[in-house]
Amino acid sequence: MAKIKLGSRPKSFSKVVKFPMLDGSTGAINVTFKYRTRTEFGEFIDALLAGAEKSPEGAEFSMEELMHKAAGSNADYLLQVIEAWDLDEDLNRANLQQLSDEVPAAVVAIMDIYRSACTEGRLGN
Repeated sequence: MAKIKLGSRPKSFSKVVKFPMLDGSTGAINVTFKYRTRTEFGEFIDALLAGAEKSPEGAEFSMEELMHKAAGSNADYLLQVIEAWDLDEDLNRANLQQLSDEVPAAVVAIMDIYRSACTEGRLGN
C-alpha cells in the first residue's frame, strides 16, 4: 500500500492511452502528462473557457469550419497538458491538430484520461 505524503506532488505522470481505431483495432499512445491538482485543473479549464472564441451573431454555420476550429482548440488544449508522447512525430501544434482531425478517438481518450486523473485522482483503465 502506498504511503500518502501531502505536499509531495509529482511533476508529471505517464499513461498508455488506448482508443478504438476505425479498422476495429485498438490504438495506443504512451503519454506523459503535466501534473495539475484538482484546483489547478479548474483554473486551467476556466482560462480556456474565458479565451474561447465565439462566433459572431448572425454568422452562417459551417460544419467544416466547426471541425477545423475543434481540431485547433484540441491541439491548444493538448499542448498545455502533454509533456511527451511516444509517436515518431514531434509533439507540436500541427501534429496535435492532425491527430485531432485524423484520429479523433485518440484525442477524446487523452482528454478524458487527463480530466479523470486531475479531478478524480485516478488513471482508470
